[in-house]
Amino acid sequence: MQKNQAIPDVALLRETFDRGITHDFFWRSSQLHALKSFLIECEKDIADAVYADFRKSAAETLLTETGYLCGEIRHTLKHLKSWMKPQRVSIPLIYKPGRGYYTREPYGVVCIIGAWNYPVNLCLAPLISALAAGNCAVVKPSELAPNTSKLIADGLRRYLDQRAICVVEGGVEISKKLLEERFDYLFFTGSQKIGREVMYAAAKHLTPLTLELGGKCPCIVEENVDLNVAARRIVWAKFLNGGQTCISPDYVLVHKHAEDELLRNMREAIAHFYGDDPKKSPDYPRIINEHHFRRLEKLLVDSIPSGGNTTDQHEQYIPPTILQGVRPEDKIMQSEIFGPLLPVISYGDIREALDIIGKGDNPLALYLFSSDPKVQQRVVRQSKTGGVCINDMLFQASCHMLPFGGIGNSGFGTYHGRAGFNTFSFQRSVLKRSFYPDPDLRYPPYSRVKLSILKHLITYFH
Repeated sequence: MQKNQAIPDVALLRETFDRGITHDFFWRSSQLHALKSFLIECEKDIADAVYADFRKSAAETLLTETGYLCGEIRHTLKHLKSWMKPQRVSIPLIYKPGRGYYTREPYGVVCIIGAWNYPVNLCLAPLISALAAGNCAVVKPSELAPNTSKLIADGLRRYLDQRAICVVEGGVEISKKLLEERFDYLFFTGSQKIGREVMYAAAKHLTPLTLELGGKCPCIVEENVDLNVAARRIVWAKFLNGGQTCISPDYVLVHKHAEDELLRNMREAIAHFYGDDPKKSPDYPRIINEHHFRRLEKLLVDSIPSGGNTTDQHEQYIPPTILQGVRPEDKIMQSEIFGPLLPVISYGDIREALDIIGKGDNPLALYLFSSDPKVQQRVVRQSKTGGVCINDMLFQASCHMLPFGGIGNSGFGTYHGRAGFNTFSFQRSVLKRSFYPDPDLRYPPYSRVKLSILKHLITYFH
């Protein structure tokens, strides 16, 4: 696709798919190798683009973007042949001689709409799955990260097969036009509000889709844990990417006997990670744009009316902030924060913590710090979330063997590893039988004796 084109010719991509070019294992693997080459050869350019968009450090970009994606490609290439193999199944006696199996078939032409907060990862991770499954793809990076969007567009045009893969850049109007096209599968990462619009557009064509959204992810801290380790892990996860992470802890529920020590350790961790003035730290990112800066600044002012926190509109800087004494009914608890503000609520027993979580929408992730196996089991059983991580943060989303996705308002559908391959392909069942024998028993007219025999066969051999 040329740069001056707004919307790709989906018919040309469909022609490529119909010719069977993308079905072949060697095409799939070659595209994955090419994508990996892009990530490795352009690593510095990618880091520079992400830094230009919201001052994310090169180390953080490696950890959360390019490094993860290279690992995902290696994992996919290692297992792709086995994923593509037909899966044999047993069949009932009355259908023998014969054999049954199912294959994983690509959908066709898929559309991937990425998000700005991890502008490389959230575009290319689903693309890895789409390529592995044998699809053609249209990729739409987020316009809110313009430098990264341009780099992805230029890079994929140079490294990947342009007959099958194209990139569309632009804003809201381009996205709306793109959604008017008839795709075979849609994959969207972003807010719940836009997710509803994508789902509505998909419904017009009965297009299957995956929505990766967000939500208020809780973190429970029991009193029987190493509170220093818990604090370090919470602070790292919360303020990574400036708090602009859909699976970061949105609020902390801490046992009342552990609250003071946890708060002290978290403040010490902030100072250790980012120094006395996080604004000067090379490892602390900025808010993506003025709209989100003003939204977060208002939340901060409403939560701390007396001030005491220094923000900088010019740099779109919001400091890493811990909010103590928050109540579940407070304004900051009514929607996802998606920024570096961390409310802390104390609780008396685990039932109280679970009640607070249960009153909200189903989050994308839940975190628990506890040394009690019974508490761990209870929290997993009595909560409804996309994923759970016990005694650590975020890594449930970076393990290639674990499906990643939400439930309810946090989205639906999963990807990463084999889950992503399955998402971008559908199961096609095949039953293969011989012409003989061909008993008359199955055909009408059905006498009383024949019906009796059929009933017996269906009851005991079906």
